[in-house]
Amino acid sequence: MNAIIYCRVSTNKETQETSLRRQEDELVQLANRYQFHIDSIIKEQASGYDLERDGILQLLERIKDKQVQAVLIQDETRLGRGNAKIAILHCILKEGIKLYSISHNGELQLSESDSMVLKIVSMVEEYQRKLHNVKIKRGMKRAVEKGYRPEKNLKNLGEHSGRDKIEVPVQEIVRLRKNGLTFSEIAATLRGFGYNISKATVHRRYQEFIEEQAE
Repeated sequence: MNAIIYCRVSTNKETQETSLRRQEDELVQLANRYQFHIDSIIKEQASGYDLERDGILQLLERIKDKQVQAVLIQDETRLGRGNAKIAILHCILKEGIKLYSISHNGELQLSESDSMVLKIVSMVEEYQRKLHNVKIKRGMKRAVEKGYRPEKNLKNLGEHSGRDKIEVPVQEIVRLRKNGLTFSEIAATLRGFGYNISKATVHRRYQEFIEEQAE
C-alpha cells in the first residue's frame, strides 16, 4: 500500500522544527510497521485553522492519484483545527483514502462527534448534487416545452460526447431568453446538453448580442 506522510506544526519557531522531525521519524516507523511504501513526505509549519496551506493543498491533490491508498498523521489535529479539520477529513475520506495515526497506533478512529458531522456533510453534499440535477432537468423540460429541439438546434451534438464544448450557442441563448427562461435555467439547460457554461457567461453573451444588435 502506498502512503503519504503528512507532518505539521503550528508556528515557524525554531523550537518547532524538532517536533516536525520527530513527527516524521515516528510516522516513518509507523509506515515500516505496516509495510507501507512511502509515496511522499509533506511537512509544513502553519496554523491548523488556515486552509490556504501549501502542504495540505499538495496532499489533497496527491490523494487523487489512485496509486495512493493511505495518509499517515500524528493525529487528526495535524490535518487541521475546527471547521478546517472537518473539511479536510471529508475531502480525504471521500477519495477512499485510509488514515493511520500514531495516536491510535494504527487506523484512525474518529470521535463520535466528528463522525456525526462528517455524515451530515456527506448528506448535504449528496442533496446538493440532487438539487443541481433537478435544476438541469427542469430547465431542459421547460426549454423543450417552449419548442427547443437540441437535435436540430445544437450543432455537432454527440460528436464530443462526454467532453466540454468551448463554443457557446448564442442564438439558442437568445431564443431561450425570448421564450421566458431565466439565465440560470438557460445555463442549466445547456450544461445538460454538454456545454460547460455558467449563468454569468450566459448573461454576458446575451448582453453582448443585444449590444451588437443595437449598434
